[in-house]
Amino acid sequence: MNDALIEALETRRSVKPDRLAAPAPAGAELDRILAVAARVPDHKKLVPWRFIVFEGEARAAAGEIFAAACQAEEKEPPSHVRLDTERGRFLRAPLVVAVVSRIAKRPGAPEWEQILSAGAAAFNLCLAANALGYGTSWLTEWIAYSPYVHEKLGLAENERIVGFVHIGTPMEKPDERERPKLADVVTRWAP
Repeated sequence: MNDALIEALETRRSVKPDRLAAPAPAGAELDRILAVAARVPDHKKLVPWRFIVFEGEARAAAGEIFAAACQAEEKEPPSHVRLDTERGRFLRAPLVVAVVSRIAKRPGAPEWEQILSAGAAAFNLCLAANALGYGTSWLTEWIAYSPYVHEKLGLAENERIVGFVHIGTPMEKPDERERPKLADVVTRWAP
């Protein structure tokens, strides 16, 4: 029995990106986290996901893409404040990893199962980073759905962003939040 693992799962919390500071995992430690993230159910061994790592100056370069996407896709011209917000979107945390779902047309491997596998990879990424003492926040935000961002990040037609996992050292322990009561989310089927 692994009580420490159960306790970690019972108490894990997301940390807001602007509450994540350096250091973030890098090098072999980041590779270890990504390897754990890749250990998920994967029907037919299709590897229906991949990771894009944004660290260092790549975070600011991504912010320029987000600002350009905002200008290109908004109905009304965005304010300077909004554009600055977009430029700083990935600067809130010292490391961001995009988890990308990639669907393979394969008999016996429904699209839904492939998307769930990518979601499992995103959560395993969070859990692995948490296990090494880092805080995480899995977000999508509007940029995950932007055609401009997809193009600039090199996503193929069969790819979608599952989310952006922000990773760093928590500045403080996040407050606990209310969780659903089991009675509200569990039924026991009986014939």
